[in-house]
Amino acid sequence: MVQLQGTILHGSNNVFEVECDSAGDAPSEESPEPDVRQCTLKSKRLKLDERQYNPLAPGDRVEIECADADDSRGQIVALLPRRNAFTRWNVKGRAPQLLAANFDHLFLVTTPDEPPFRARFIDRELAQAEFQNIEPIILVNKYDLNAAQDSDFQNRLSIWEELGYRVVRVSAHSGEGMTELAELLVGKLSAFVGQSGVGKSSLINVLDSSCVLKTGSLSCKYGRGTHTTTKGALMHLHINESLVGGLLNATADIIDTPGVRRFVLHDIPAQDLAMYFREMRPLVGQCTYGMKCTHTVENGCKILEGLYGGVISEERYDSWKRISDEIRTGSWSD
Repeated sequence: MVQLQGTILHGSNNVFEVECDSAGDAPSEESPEPDVRQCTLKSKRLKLDERQYNPLAPGDRVEIECADADDSRGQIVALLPRRNAFTRWNVKGRAPQLLAANFDHLFLVTTPDEPPFRARFIDRELAQAEFQNIEPIILVNKYDLNAAQDSDFQNRLSIWEELGYRVVRVSAHSGEGMTELAELLVGKLSAFVGQSGVGKSSLINVLDSSCVLKTGSLSCKYGRGTHTTTKGALMHLHINESLVGGLLNATADIIDTPGVRRFVLHDIPAQDLAMYFREMRPLVGQCTYGMKCTHTVENGCKILEGLYGGVISEERYDSWKRISDEIRTGSWSD
């Protein structure tokens, strides 16, 4: 029996593709293909959260057992400690869903239009990232659209930037901002998360000209087969030289997560949500009624004082209030 360690590329129905670590030096020109094996879960030895919609995510590090070194199959026998993970609540599956693990950058992809801009969708993602101690980057694709100049849209971007979030403006169509994005990605493992239609696959297609965008799928070297956007996958990109000043052989790893219609928060009670709005966090517990304050009508509420004093924007306060109500009622808007 051979024991190996590797990284989850993608999987479903408890069958996962694992890219095994190279033994010794990098693969030679004669054997450039990665060591990718089809692996099943050996559940009796794994300590996984059974509540999860999916027990493992692209980027997870695992130990596997194979009958011999040349065996193309194996069993996953252990999950190695995660550096980080990004999760949402899967409404249809009624369980938390892991989207990506062990990444360097989390990009929250949005657009000014096509599909319509949804600020509260981003605010939910930001709150979940804060809860999981992840520093996200807001990636605005389709910035060439006329809607990008809308004053309300620009105001939202400014609010997030004033809070310290990095906002990267790009267009897969025109090429605007793609050099800045490529420089952030090179040598890193990044996760792209966003609603359906924001153009995550189109961005990947521009970053690596060897990727071929198709209807509903993206053909790209990430192991074997093709990646459909109904499942997350970790892909290895060869960054277009023109985006990195002519640098040859620049690479980046990207976890392309499935597009989601609704991003529902996981494991954040309504009464704790203000802790994950970074402009509200310093004020939590400072109200006259302490932690019992609802931050809606009470005299001596520091968050309301912050709102009236301009420290907290009306847009973000309204977003916090609406998301709090969604958590309490269990009724999530699109």
